[in-house]
Amino acid sequence: MTELLYRLDPYGRDAGATVVSSGPEGVVLDRTLFYARAGGQPGDSGTLRWAKPDGSYAEAKVAEALKGPDNTVLHTLPEDAPRPEPGTHVVASIDWERRHRHMRMHTTLHLLCAVMPGIYATGNQIGAEKSRLDFDLPEPPPKEWLTMQLNALIAADHPVGERWIEEAELDRNPGLVRTLSVQPPRGAGQIRLVRIGSEESPVDLQPCGGTHVRSTREIGAVEVTKLESKGKQNRRVHIVLKD
Repeated sequence: MTELLYRLDPYGRDAGATVVSSGPEGVVLDRTLFYARAGGQPGDSGTLRWAKPDGSYAEAKVAEALKGPDNTVLHTLPEDAPRPEPGTHVVASIDWERRHRHMRMHTTLHLLCAVMPGIYATGNQIGAEKSRLDFDLPEPPPKEWLTMQLNALIAADHPVGERWIEEAELDRNPGLVRTLSVQPPRGAGQIRLVRIGSEESPVDLQPCGGTHVRSTREIGAVEVTKLESKGKQNRRVHIVLKD
């Protein structure tokens, strides 16, 4: 099982770790800052760096972090990249600019759910340059209205936090789940809730395992660029960051 350091600090950029296994499928570390692809959010990319026996250093690019077996994270490397042996101490560094854009985008998609209360999301994809969220909705509001509402929530500088609940509590309050396509992982006994706004009166509160910014102002300006019809009632909303 890989210790997920980004759960403790999503702003961490570098961390030391020990190689548990290393093969063509990827490198497993005992602990990592790398988010593994899940829930529409891409896996982190970055580098692994370690000392060789002769005192020099080797470095390998991590193409993407993926979920591995037994709750591990696979750091996938190019086929011709050097690979650290099990037991090697490495410094793992994420591509921070790419990760931070994912955090800003992911938080924005939560806000998009907030401006359309009671409407279920049917799919999503987060990207560094553009993202999209699908809704079970016959007639979405105009993209200009959505843009205005999102930027108002962003400018209000709402704090973003989290708390954990028992799975039984989610069973008693199934309305917390806002997505039809991605269900919160079960089996560990607890579910992570991401909250935007105050605990007493949240702007948005839903289960999520991804990474987010600390406050909405950190997102910066966004724009809803396009609305698409993807079925009788499925509407796709495309969003970009304005910087």
